Amino acid sequence: MPTTAKEQMVEVINSQPMDATYDEIMRELAFQRMVNRGLEDSRQQRTISNEDMLQRISAWQH
Repeated sequence: MPTTAKEQMVEVINSQPMDATYDEIMRELAFQRMVNRGLEDSRQQRTISNEDMLQRISAWQH
């Protein structure tokens, strides 16, 4: 399991097909970063319930 940011990026890049475009690779790197951030938020209990989120969204719409 890669531990450094560079190792994680290399793993994502190496998992892409040889004909992947720059934009496709960048999207995959961004996606992986978002997933990792979400998992870390969950581990640190920095989450809210679906009900709370629905209430927040409703407040934005009014």
